[in-house]
Amino acid sequence: MASAAAFYPAQPRRTPDWQGTWRGFFGERLRNTVYGWPEPAFDVTMRTRKVLGFTVHIVSAPDAVERVMLGNKVNYERPGIARRILSPLIGNGLLSAEGEDWRKQRKIVAPTFAPGAVAKMAPLMDAAALREIAQWNQGSGRIDIAPAATRTTMAIIADALFGGDSRLLDPAASRHIETMLAAAGKARFTTMLGLQDFDPSPEMRRARKSRAWLRATLTELVAQRGPDGGPDDFFGGLIRALHAQFPPEEAAALAVDNAITFYVAGHETTSNALAWTAYCLAAQPALQEQCRKEALDSLVLPAEERAAALPLLHQVLEESMRLYPPAPRWDREAIGSDELAGVAVAKGDLVSIWPWVIHRHRKLWPDPDRFDHTRFAPENRAKLHRFQYLPFGAGPRVCVGARFATVEALLILARWLEARRFSVPSGWRPDPVGSVTLRPRGGMILRAEPV
Repeated sequence: MASAAAFYPAQPRRTPDWQGTWRGFFGERLRNTVYGWPEPAFDVTMRTRKVLGFTVHIVSAPDAVERVMLGNKVNYERPGIARRILSPLIGNGLLSAEGEDWRKQRKIVAPTFAPGAVAKMAPLMDAAALREIAQWNQGSGRIDIAPAATRTTMAIIADALFGGDSRLLDPAASRHIETMLAAAGKARFTTMLGLQDFDPSPEMRRARKSRAWLRATLTELVAQRGPDGGPDDFFGGLIRALHAQFPPEEAAALAVDNAITFYVAGHETTSNALAWTAYCLAAQPALQEQCRKEALDSLVLPAEERAAALPLLHQVLEESMRLYPPAPRWDREAIGSDELAGVAVAKGDLVSIWPWVIHRHRKLWPDPDRFDHTRFAPENRAKLHRFQYLPFGAGPRVCVGARFATVEALLILARWLEARRFSVPSGWRPDPVGSVTLRPRGGMILRAEPV
């Protein structure tokens, strides 16, 4: 039995049993993909359902996930429906590309996120965290840590990858991104049928305007840089490399697509991970104090050496991402027949992988809804199946920026802990909302006191 001090972080309501698939197209299930999951989902390793004529296999067995993402990955592609949803926004960038196009683009960007390259960007990360904290109320009071995290991570992406271009720091940008992601994550009939551009709903009209703003802004940035890439930064190098391997028009289009990919994905998932980690620390004062001491000790080191000196905080971050995975789901489509967890998979079937479910699965984690950072202590982490913990995806397509995001999050958290002592306001609980990413609905409201 868990002790009285055990902490069970907030999660949406579950249902006692499986509901009809039609429920996912209405009400809160439409607005929030992690709401209303049935209790049996956290016990079974495979569940097959019919959704608008599609056969969908919900896979939670790590061995089966490994087969989809690695062992037989050639048989599983990003679904056509997912490409229809994402391509108007991100085109054929690294996130959506397949085959040789993906391999070329991955090879181009990978050096930027190698350990040595990320270490060189650590001072920029640290400086952005300090700039944000300097704007906070100097006294005690409530703070919405979610937009603070977004501002910080957007500044880091702009500085580290795009030469500090001021257009990427426009407050309107985060509003447009939020609008697009919220719409993209909903299982609307029009989206399932590839007709989202004809959806007359106010939400989809707003999403189309936001998409147009973002593409226009980044197209302008690419055009001004020109084929030579302009400054000697990540984006300049990307443009030059694309022009060296693709025809001019295709290279320019791919530059825009990748600018959107790295700008949106580069800050969105990390900012959400920061908000959820801050909540988990705020709810556990003793653990927060241990992490604060570690953070203060680390700050005597150069920024590029600091992340390695934060093992406890790293465990807390990883456990927070287990309970609140930055991307709560992804899907693949079988291009040929196969078998997963003893279940036949036919050509055209969809395989749905939900870190939200896998990370809370009762057959994989003891007392899975309880916060326990020691799951990621070295001696325990070594026992985990490598496909049961998936905060950055899995297999060859694991997030290329995973190291960047981890170092960034640790450096920001260390500065937050140096500056403030956080607590959860009485009677308040965050509300996790799943779409493309996992956000706290209405923000992450915490009390903050100067240390």
